[in-house]
Amino acid sequence: MSRSNDEEEDWSNYASAGYSTAYDPWADLVPQEETEDFDEDFEMDEFTSIRPPPSDEGLDHLVSIGTCDYCIVRLSGQPFSWDGAQNLGATIRKASDDRGVTKGDDVQFCPFCEDLFVDMDVLVEEIKSELSGVEFKKMQIGAHFAKSHVAEEDDLRTRNGATGSQALKSAFNDALSQKLELELKDVELVKEQPEIMVLVDTLTFNITAELRSLYLYGRYRKLERGIPQTRWPCRACKGRDGGCESCDETGLQYPTSVQDQIGEPLRVAFQAKNTAFHGMGREDIDVRCLGRGRPFVIELKSPLRRYADLSELTELVNATSAGAVEISELRASRRSEVARIKGTAAEKSYTIRFKYGPEPHVIAESETESEEQSEEIEEQTEVEPPAELTPEFVGEMIASLEGVTLEQRTPQRVSHRRADKVRKRQVVSISDILVEPNEAEMTVRCESGTYVKELVHSDEGRTVPSVAEKLGLVCEVIWLDVNDVHAD
Repeated sequence: MSRSNDEEEDWSNYASAGYSTAYDPWADLVPQEETEDFDEDFEMDEFTSIRPPPSDEGLDHLVSIGTCDYCIVRLSGQPFSWDGAQNLGATIRKASDDRGVTKGDDVQFCPFCEDLFVDMDVLVEEIKSELSGVEFKKMQIGAHFAKSHVAEEDDLRTRNGATGSQALKSAFNDALSQKLELELKDVELVKEQPEIMVLVDTLTFNITAELRSLYLYGRYRKLERGIPQTRWPCRACKGRDGGCESCDETGLQYPTSVQDQIGEPLRVAFQAKNTAFHGMGREDIDVRCLGRGRPFVIELKSPLRRYADLSELTELVNATSAGAVEISELRASRRSEVARIKGTAAEKSYTIRFKYGPEPHVIAESETESEEQSEEIEEQTEVEPPAELTPEFVGEMIASLEGVTLEQRTPQRVSHRRADKVRKRQVVSISDILVEPNEAEMTVRCESGTYVKELVHSDEGRTVPSVAEKLGLVCEVIWLDVNDVHAD
């Protein structure tokens, strides 16, 4: 049964649009009082219409606010060179004086550069003093400015300078570079690959001179065993300053290295602070490096001298090493060649002599055999040696390894510093095989990164195939020489 009209609810009681009610949807809005932004630093002259330079009006305004002669020229919109900037600025100032415009009495320094350009002669003398005794021909200049100074100058220059006026930092560097070129006659100011980098702190006038490293390329021959390629920190004291008893207070595990045999005479000659050695690979401590030698780049850090007769230095290094190390092909290099030296995967030739037999070759059990290993080894396995071991058979077995691709799991002797994985490396060639009772010798050329000793003794089956596997006998390396590094 339908309700009567009187009983029906008035829907407008629930509506929010204000229909048929006295409800005002805008009633709860709070009127806002209009406020006027006021800049406490407001100055009327900022809003005065002044034509920018190169108009006389704009130049007169620069003079009136205390702009120095250098910045007047920089902001004038007129062509100029920095060696004549001060004279041109004085001429513009004189013209303003003739028009009755002078600098305000309350101005203490140039609002743009804060008198940096005025003090530039003093700065040049300080730089010359800082570089006294340093040998160089290429220099790069840099300047550090406070961010607030750069921002304030940019705003001032936009409002008061000619369109396209040079910014303070680049202008300062250009002006300083030009003055230094006049003072340092034989020095070239460069943007890239400087020999010395000079950084000026414009807030404190502190000058920092960074001597870039000097790089020399060459090849070295290591003629004695027992010498590491680079400095080896003492295992006991970790190479700390002053060392310990076990290293005779040297901080070194070995008394010398190829790095020091070559680097120390060069460091003294170039008056450098230290050296860094970058070789194209490295040989073990007990391995000689013969033939043409191994390519290297030696880095001389912060050298006071940069130029010398490299043939004389070659003779000096060879004489002071007393037959332990020799160098050749010494020439100037650069930092980019370090990456090339480190990244070149050069094949290498070796001569290796080893004992074989009489014990059978044993493949040891491995706890964590790699999935990449071609043969899964579950327990110790003896490889049966041949019934008759003739020199011809030994030679044939060694020669059969030519051209094969080795699967070499990380050797136990370097497992503490190398990732445990299987590497595939090719044996390029094997020649000059010499077989004697219980000993053999061969020359082998291998792909870069081959563990040559393991090619002989197999490292308990971690290198497959190997001479030990082929013969079925234990093999022990007697000595190993690097004959050549096939690069450059």
